[in-house]
Amino acid sequence: MKNKVLIVEDSSVILKILKHIAKQSLELEPLFASTMAEAQNLYEKHKDELFAGIIDLALPDAPNGEMVDFLLAENFPVIVLTGSYKEERRAALVKQGVVDYVVKESRYSYRYAINMVNRLYKNQKIQVLVVEDSKQYRKHIVRLLMAHKYQVLEAVNGLEAMDQLKQHPNIKMVITDYNMPEMDGFELVQAIRRQYEKADMIIIGLSGEDGGLLSIKFIKNGADDFLNKPFQQEEFYCRITNNIESLEQMHRIQELADRDYLTSLYNRRYFCEEGDKLLKQAIKNNTEFSLVAIDLDNFKSVNDEYGHEAGDEVLKVFSRELESILGRFLIARIGGEEFCIIVPGLSNSKVVNLIDGFKQHLAAKIIDVNDEDFIRLAFSAGVTNIKYETITASLNQADEYLYRAKEAGRNMVIGDD
Repeated sequence: MKNKVLIVEDSSVILKILKHIAKQSLELEPLFASTMAEAQNLYEKHKDELFAGIIDLALPDAPNGEMVDFLLAENFPVIVLTGSYKEERRAALVKQGVVDYVVKESRYSYRYAINMVNRLYKNQKIQVLVVEDSKQYRKHIVRLLMAHKYQVLEAVNGLEAMDQLKQHPNIKMVITDYNMPEMDGFELVQAIRRQYEKADMIIIGLSGEDGGLLSIKFIKNGADDFLNKPFQQEEFYCRITNNIESLEQMHRIQELADRDYLTSLYNRRYFCEEGDKLLKQAIKNNTEFSLVAIDLDNFKSVNDEYGHEAGDEVLKVFSRELESILGRFLIARIGGEEFCIIVPGLSNSKVVNLIDGFKQHLAAKIIDVNDEDFIRLAFSAGVTNIKYETITASLNQADEYLYRAKEAGRNMVIGDD
């Protein structure tokens, strides 16, 4: 597995800064060197594990970028660090295929280099569709994207692009030319936006024609950004990265809105929205649909006797166990000590047995409260396979069984049967 980064820098001060930033934010394991000899030894020893490198251009035993040349000859992704900006040298390195060229100007420069490695690592999971009828330009864009580790798909016009989107539903970005046969860039943007919101997919327009009015038209039709051809490589990468990171930030915000703050399980709102979709699908397909309502037994006494911090720890431990054992299903915390699970495709008796098995697993878990006291977890549950018109109605039925379990002595599971 390629999960290591080679960082080569001869300045002890800068190396110290890089180590500090890497410890804070690098998502891979760093390997440090201060000379070409040390770096080559590390590379040979760990080449099967190394993902990318941040390499100083001038080293004591390699003053003219020999270490960078060595790694590029190995087809190894390189982010160059340099103490001075020289346009001719930058252009030559970009032509050679370096991932990026970073001037050592401030702490932000080093943070940028570390973040670029993180970006490359994340890009491996991102699919990008390039729509361009010019083979030469399409191959150029594909090469740039692949250098930054994106998964790249191609189409020569809008119609082919729509077919690719059907075949590859995980595409996150479309880069499209304007002037194409069959379906041009504007028509493609409109067709995409009829199916995908901006929170689901990025669209970047391209054109070699006058970009003034074209850029406005692209944006007004639903594109997120626009680039004139020919473009500078660095500008291309900046636009791509900024748009991808904006999309990821939107997803992070949405994820926070969907999650319970304490347990990180889904919250009641998300559970009801997704639950209604799953319920409608089960009704349409005439398949089994189980809803489980769970309530921790004697939870109030935990808060009363040991305090709310202990109560919070109980909720977090219980949630982790739910995720560990039943994480393949939709799980949510819908109230204080109340949880719900949707289990599609299984009969009521099978789900009752499944939850009863989880209950027995949980009985072996002990939570230390202090040096003297501990808590054992127990819960009551109700399970229904009755498919009402709404998830709320199904939840009410499961709750009724749950209350019966409480009244019958707690620590049991009751279903439809």
